[in-house]
Amino acid sequence: MTTLKELQQDAGAIFSVGEQTPISFNQDSLSLDNIDDNLIVCDRSNWGILNLTGEDRSRFLHNQSTNDIEQLQTGQGCDTVFVNSTGRNIDLASVYIQENQILLIVSPQQNEKLFNWMDRYIFPFDKVQLKDLTGKYAIFTLIGEHSRELLKQWVDDDFLNDSEYSHQTITIDDTQIMITVGCNLKMTGYNLIIPQEKAVTIWQKLTKKNPILIGSQGFETLRIHQGRPKPETELTEDYNPLESGLWDAISFEKGCYIGQETIARLNTYKGVKQRLWGIKLNQPINPETDTVIAINEKKVGKITSYQQTENEYFALGYIRTKTGGEGLSVSIGNAQGEVVALPFLRHEYYQGQTN
Repeated sequence: MTTLKELQQDAGAIFSVGEQTPISFNQDSLSLDNIDDNLIVCDRSNWGILNLTGEDRSRFLHNQSTNDIEQLQTGQGCDTVFVNSTGRNIDLASVYIQENQILLIVSPQQNEKLFNWMDRYIFPFDKVQLKDLTGKYAIFTLIGEHSRELLKQWVDDDFLNDSEYSHQTITIDDTQIMITVGCNLKMTGYNLIIPQEKAVTIWQKLTKKNPILIGSQGFETLRIHQGRPKPETELTEDYNPLESGLWDAISFEKGCYIGQETIARLNTYKGVKQRLWGIKLNQPINPETDTVIAINEKKVGKITSYQQTENEYFALGYIRTKTGGEGLSVSIGNAQGEVVALPFLRHEYYQGQTN
């Protein structure tokens, strides 16, 4: 029987040694022009999947992360941030409330860390069971307006136009698949979460229309240009979720959770000293050495991620709040840059509006 990896290799996929998820499909770069007008398919099976069951599952997750989990109904979801006791970033997770469980999609290589983090807070009297399902399911992500057209053969059109994080279980060829509205990038798209043993069949169906196939490198390009922060770059213990532009993933109305006191104080007293922005550059930089964001040769921040495509050079970086934000002119190495707002990043209180 042909494996998923063999199918992908036949389509030009390149894999890192020991990895089962493609890093690319032998494309020099992903064109960012008119992405919404295309159909893009990405295998994100390297992302983590955790699930919570038991009657206390919503309360438990509510108390472990930044968003208001208890107000969500079956079929709804949200983003939420796991932070440490001092309000510093651990990971950003997408939460999906199902009838008998809560499913979380977490960043690559963060599933074990988050599993252990949550497990330490489950006490004998808690009616919560935590499982790591990473590797047992494939995650295929569809991006672009044409993804709706592909999915209409299986899914009601009203659902495809529903709000982000909406999700339901559908059946394709006797295979139960969870489909989510949104592709975790604030772009038009959907996730299909599929039992691993059925991944080959579904991949074949998704690729019949000859979509643009991307691997983890292509998704990384989109991540940076949309502004989604990730662990080990933007989501580290050097920063808190307010600095990381994750205001949409935080509830200021809910009760106590780990790190809540620090985050509430930063909001109340407008104590966010730096903020994450996109920076559009006029020429390439060396991200190994050109890390300082400067104005008139004075350091005002540092870059955390960098990506160049055929026609564009782009970075993410933290900039001191008092320096300014959108529209600011900065330099990185020999390159000149303009600070830009990005779809994924929100800075709630800055000038009293959403950026």
